[in-house]
Amino acid sequence: MESQMQFIRKLPEPLDLQQEIPLRPDLVALKNRRDEEIKRILTGQDDRFLLLIGPCSADNEPAVLDYMTRLAKVQEKVKDTILFVPRVYTNKPRTIGVGYKGMLHQPDPEGKENMLAGIKAIRRMHVHVIEQTGFTCAEEILYPENHRYLQDLLSYGAIGARSVEDQLHR
Repeated sequence: MESQMQFIRKLPEPLDLQQEIPLRPDLVALKNRRDEEIKRILTGQDDRFLLLIGPCSADNEPAVLDYMTRLAKVQEKVKDTILFVPRVYTNKPRTIGVGYKGMLHQPDPEGKENMLAGIKAIRRMHVHVIEQTGFTCAEEILYPENHRYLQDLLSYGAIGARSVEDQLHR
């Protein structure tokens, strides 16, 4: 039986993509500080609440950046009591596998599937969120192997309801 799979191009190594779309050193330090804040909240060393907040789907960078800019203003007002970790969920889990699957597969919802362009678009969007708002975000880890492309940018990885029993996520 002949395979139906068609290879368009090989995906780059995660480190190569991190070098192509880097996070500036000052933003690496910011990400590390935010990770430490989250750790302190989760371990009870910080009394603030941790709030994961945002839409269930992010596939339009200008809209995401607009939302994050507005959210950053609210964060400033409540920073002493709540730490926001915005959700930037770029994949769309599908129970039956039909329909738009998100930026990873199809960075332009009206265009063709292109996983390489999708990984780059997702990485750029996360970098732009950090640059423009200071937020490091949460992302649903729908495909565990793709986390390596974003691990230096994300402060929180979520496992969705459709994935909790999947062997790769365990």
